[in-house]
Amino acid sequence: MDREANVEFFDGALIPGLVNAHCHLELSYLRGKIGRGCGFAGFADAISRVRHEASEADRIAAADYWQSRMEHDGVVAVGDICNGNSTFGIKSHSPIHYYNFIEGFGLKTKDFRFLDRVKSEAEAVGLTASVTPHATYSLQDASFRELAVAGERLSIHFMESRAETELFQSKGTLHERNVRLGVDVDFMRYGSPTGRILASVLPEKELLLVHNTFITEQDIFAIQERFGERVTWVVCPRSNDFIEGAFPPIDLLRRCGGRIAVGTDSLSSNERLSLIDELKCFPSVPLEERLRWATIGGARALGLEDRIGSFEVGKTPAAVLLSGIAWSGMDLLPGASTQRIL
Repeated sequence: MDREANVEFFDGALIPGLVNAHCHLELSYLRGKIGRGCGFAGFADAISRVRHEASEADRIAAADYWQSRMEHDGVVAVGDICNGNSTFGIKSHSPIHYYNFIEGFGLKTKDFRFLDRVKSEAEAVGLTASVTPHATYSLQDASFRELAVAGERLSIHFMESRAETELFQSKGTLHERNVRLGVDVDFMRYGSPTGRILASVLPEKELLLVHNTFITEQDIFAIQERFGERVTWVVCPRSNDFIEGAFPPIDLLRRCGGRIAVGTDSLSSNERLSLIDELKCFPSVPLEERLRWATIGGARALGLEDRIGSFEVGKTPAAVLLSGIAWSGMDLLPGASTQRIL
């Protein structure tokens, strides 16, 4: 058989197309611009400092290159965070389905109507879009509630740092940063990031909570009791390791029965937009389960499970070759990679 004409053989496993449930494609130009291990508040300061240094042409070129890399690697859908329209032209011509989360943030900003304009611009070129709050620490009360109601599907950065919980106790690096910048916040009465989610997000919303690095069992159960299977816990371990040397408590999320998906975050806190590299961070989890996070788990998070995520009649999930498997232990070798072949 291996000598038949016009037959091509591959060494690896055939898997459905991958879903990057959390990315910031527009920040691809920041690759290598921020130092590792600067801590969460330091990382936020660095982003503010360097994000306007690159030219528009350099930004577009970086986004175009990394979108092509994801396409080559077999990514078929992306939950992409957008603070503007700079990547819409690239994404509108891509075979990847981009679910664009038009993100609002800024403790000094009161009027977020401009996000509706950005959303309309995305939809005008055929892209799926929804407005969303950025995080429980980066918006005043009325703005967070307004965006949480307006968004059809929400993607919220959540418990990425211990400082998020400390902020609600008027301490920690985020609190100190607000004091330094002269910013008062009006949401302390919620008591915690989880309390704010429970009080401000309607239970029928489809919700992606992203990072979850410092989440507790109590947080998980309280949120899952309110949102049920409408909440997905998105993990981005390489980004968390880059910023604070921390990893999400994956065994806790699994033990609590959480729906899990995987993202890369942005190249400001990662070296590559590789989902397989993210999965390598959890060697204790069976490979089949990890692959479900990066396929059907992400598809469900973005509402695309009827089209992609698994090999089933009626779906068009693409076919991706996963190479670099240690077959004896069914694990990923250090050089494991993916490539779309169909």
